Parts: sequence; structure tokens; C-alpha cells
Amino acid sequence: MVYGYARVSTKGQFKDGFSIEAQVKEILERYSAAEVKVEQFTGITTDRPIFKVLIEDLRKGDTLVVTKLDRLARNTVEGITIVQELFDKGIAVHVLNVGLLENTSMGKFFLTTLLAVAEMERNTIIERTQTGKAIAKTKPDFKEGRPREYTDKQLEMALELLKEYSYTKVEEMTKISKSTLIRAKRKSKVA
Repeated sequence: MVYGYARVSTKGQFKDGFSIEAQVKEILERYSAAEVKVEQFTGITTDRPIFKVLIEDLRKGDTLVVTKLDRLARNTVEGITIVQELFDKGIAVHVLNVGLLENTSMGKFFLTTLLAVAEMERNTIIERTQTGKAIAKTKPDFKEGRPREYTDKQLEMALELLKEYSYTKVEEMTKISKSTLIRAKRKSKVA
């Protein structure tokens, strides 16, 4: 049996063929009868529930297909561990942009090299992001986080409306989220 696995870290991840739809399409173009499992879960954590069940369900002679190596693992150690466990169970691993990984010395060397490069790329992206943020913080108009969609005056008016209306109704009227209203009300009681 052939199983595919497609994963995105965020719901909005659509660049460079990383979307769930693009991954599933690529797997099914190669293996039309594959059963593809999909998951939206950050790759930073190894706790991926759908992936965990898939790995447990795979049996000797099965093939696991992913479009790219970083869909399978986020770092070299995790990748080697996962692939070795699959090899030990007699499961073939096909990474579409690399090829079929084999349980040989050369296959393991190739896997280790690819995973190390992928991990280095991720670390470089993180470093560039942190550098960009550090530069942005030096600018006088820098504000951490997402810009607010309301002014302090609008928030005060919304808190006044809460005296007569429910949180849900005030949220509808002002477009300020219920959680923001609750935090603001709590904060005003403390002050």
C-alpha cells in the first residue's frame, strides 16, 4: 500500500508548492491509488498526531511518499530517526523531489546530507528574520506585533456599550473582538 503525507505549518502557507492541495496533487500524480493523509501542524514540534498514527499504521512492504524532505522532518536527527524506524519496519520512503531512499550506507549518507542542508536553510531563514526584526526595532515608529484595528477612544466607547449590551452584541457593533473587550474590561477594573 502507498501512503502519502502532506503537511503545512500554517493555514496560509501557499508559496513554492507547499500548500496542502499542491502536495496532494503531486503525490497523486505519481501514485494515483495512494491514500494521502494531510495535517496542518507546525514542523517545529515533533508531536504531529496524524503523522504519528500514519507511522504506526504502516506495515512491511508499504511505501511512504512525501513531496519534500522537510515535510517529513524538521531537523537532521529527527529525520534520520524517522527514516531508520521506517527502514527497520521494511517500509520504503519516497521523497518526490529527491527519489526513493534506500536502506544502504550510501542511501543513509545521502539522507543525512539532505537533512543537514534543509536544517541549515531553516536556521538561515530564522537568522535573517531575527536580523530584520532587530533592524526594524531600531526605527522610531516600530511597534511590536500586529497593528490594532481600533483606537483607544473606540475601545472606551465599546466598554461603555457593555453597560447596556452583551459582549457578542458589542463585538458585532464595534468589530472589536470579545476577547479584547474582556481583557480591556478586566484591565479597567484593576486600574
